[in-house]
Order: sequence, then structure tokens, then C-alpha cells
Amino acid sequence: MKPFDLVMFDLDGTLVETAPEIMDAVNDVLSRFDLPLVTQQQVNDWIGHGTLELLVKALAMVSQRDPEEVRQGEQLRQMVPVYNQVYEQRCGTRSHLYPKVRETLESLRTQGVKLAVVTNKESRYTQVVLDVHHLTALFDVVISGDTFAVKKPNPTGVAHCLAQFGVTPQRALFVGDSSIDVATARNAGVPVWALPYGYNMGQPIADCAPDRLIEDCSALLMA
Repeated sequence: MKPFDLVMFDLDGTLVETAPEIMDAVNDVLSRFDLPLVTQQQVNDWIGHGTLELLVKALAMVSQRDPEEVRQGEQLRQMVPVYNQVYEQRCGTRSHLYPKVRETLESLRTQGVKLAVVTNKESRYTQVVLDVHHLTALFDVVISGDTFAVKKPNPTGVAHCLAQFGVTPQRALFVGDSSIDVATARNAGVPVWALPYGYNMGQPIADCAPDRLIEDCSALLMA
């Protein structure tokens, strides 16, 4: 008996360690605009709400401006296409799968479990990361931050996956690394397991009270 009929995963910080190359791309952009660079820890703490929000936080930090002012400013609009270019070049250069990810995904597929990615990362970047790490063929559906008009913690992406495969919330599971993922699962009425090694805005993931805290993805095979 398979443990779940559908397992949905966050991407950054859950399946793939991407923070180093995201930092590289952000600093590439800041350098081109003659702005101070940011640190790895700062970038780690900003990951989760999508690329645009990450750039807003970085630019607000280095220019010492209010984030709302940055969102409305011309400089952010100029930075976005530059980031698009450099991040696509950076994808795969300093990222790697977390332990037991590939083996777990392959085993779940063999059991007939449907697999999905539900991320706030924009689709153009999501696809590059999945392709670079040879994950694309392992997933039945990919929901990115721009697939719908709303993104996590709104439950629309999760609800779409449940409906597509005809799975009840009780037979599904969400696996993530942040309070955003836990809130998404709660909003959708789906159980949620959390990994401790990802990006949670600098806060312990246990504080979000997931249904279970797991060391790595292989715990899914022992449910």
C-alpha cells in the first residue's frame, strides 16, 4: 500500500540547494549598478516569496530605502531583466540536490505516487533548475509562482494538483522547508512535513509546527 497518492514539493531549499547561485546572480546585478553586495545569509533569509521580492529586499538593504519605495522605483524595473539574464547563466553552477532526493522521487514514482512541484519561483527559472538537475521527467505537474494569479501561501496550486489527480487532501502530502510551505498546506487542508536544512527566513522550521519534521526526503519511503 503506497503511503500517499500525491506528494507535492517545494523546490528551493527542499529539493535543490540553490541559494549560492542565487546570491551570485543578485550580486552580479548589484555590481552592474555599482551597488554594495549582499551576503549568503541575507539571501538565504530572503528566499521564499519569489524573485521580484528577493530583488526588492536586496535593493532596499543596499540602498537603505523602504521596500515599498523600491517596488515603485525605476531602478528595480531596470534590474529585473539583468537578473533574468544572469540567473539563467548561473543556474546549475553552484546548486545541487539535497541527500536522498533523486532516489526518493524515483521510488515514489515506482509505487505509482503522483509527484508535483509547487514553488513560488517563476516558471522560467523553475524549468531551468529542474532541467539542469535532471528532475523534469520525475514530476507529473509543476506549479510555479506565475502559473496562477496567486502563489503560496494561497492554496490554489495545491488545490489544482488535488483536482487534477482526483486525490483527497487526506491522501496527499506537502513537503517543504519554510513557514510559507506550512501555511500553504494548512490553507489547503493537506498534511505537511518539513525539512530543517532549507530557507525559512532565519527561523527554526520547528516553530511552524509541521505535522512532522524529517531529516531528509527518504522518510517519505518509511511512512
